[in-house]
Amino acid sequence: MVNSSQFPYFVLTAYLDMGYLKYFYFVIVLLLYVVIVFANALLIVTICMKRSLHEPMYVFLCSLLVNELYGSAGLFPFLLLQITSDTHTMSTSMCFLQIYCLYTYAHVEFCNLAVMSYDRYLAICCPLHYKARMTSNKVALLIAVIWLYSFIKFLITLCLNLRLTLCGNVIDRLYCHNYYVVKLACSDTTVNNIYGLFGTFLTVLVPLIPILVSYTKILRVCLVSSKETRQKAVSTCTPHLASLLNFTFGCCFEILQSRFNMTSFPRLLRIFVSLYFLTIQPLFNPVIYGLRLSTIRQMCRNVLVCKK
Repeated sequence: MVNSSQFPYFVLTAYLDMGYLKYFYFVIVLLLYVVIVFANALLIVTICMKRSLHEPMYVFLCSLLVNELYGSAGLFPFLLLQITSDTHTMSTSMCFLQIYCLYTYAHVEFCNLAVMSYDRYLAICCPLHYKARMTSNKVALLIAVIWLYSFIKFLITLCLNLRLTLCGNVIDRLYCHNYYVVKLACSDTTVNNIYGLFGTFLTVLVPLIPILVSYTKILRVCLVSSKETRQKAVSTCTPHLASLLNFTFGCCFEILQSRFNMTSFPRLLRIFVSLYFLTIQPLFNPVIYGLRLSTIRQMCRNVLVCKK
């Protein structure tokens, strides 16, 4: 038995023997990563360049898109290296770095979507007081709290994991996963389990309360308002709800797969499900917001024309 920091590497066993097809899959994954980076960066640049988009809704969206780039950077470079490698190993330090990156990405995503729901509530239910309540200083403070809270919260989890004594270094996943690392522990994991339950409670409840409260009040206002107000609410809330539901389903699939025995399901299906929330969400957000919000769509066209 050795401390986790003494293991030189972890072995990832979920990769299939692809032969020469690995180069084909490498190109596909690389193209997906390039599209994700380009789509998210385009919207970020558009929001930053256009002063008319320096409103709370678009600033929160910019934070969400930056998080997509952050989460993608925690997965795709490692995934591309593993696809072309014959031995699917990852150094211990890189493994824990990837765990920290992916978990903080998921936490920032949920918190950012929660703040965006609160912003939509103020814009629809309190339009006359919106600018007074959602000032630029408050927007900056909310974004800073989201990122700092997420980074500090999971830093505690990571420190608890680093002190564990492990009996193995084999992880049946495509990437490093916190739950699977803890399962390898031979030492007492009581503290990890207690903090894990507490952390899960915070991760779910802290974003969920503002989301449910905000949309309950939005729905109540829409039921008694004019058709124009309802159309405005639908047009601004649809991308947010679509993003929220997509990410929630992806996370639920991942949690179910990690907690229950899924060996009866096809291996390719399990691989797709494990990568869903890390690959589809970063592609989904710029597409859904770029298509649904006409202001951003028009500004993106202008940015591309200027570049050409």
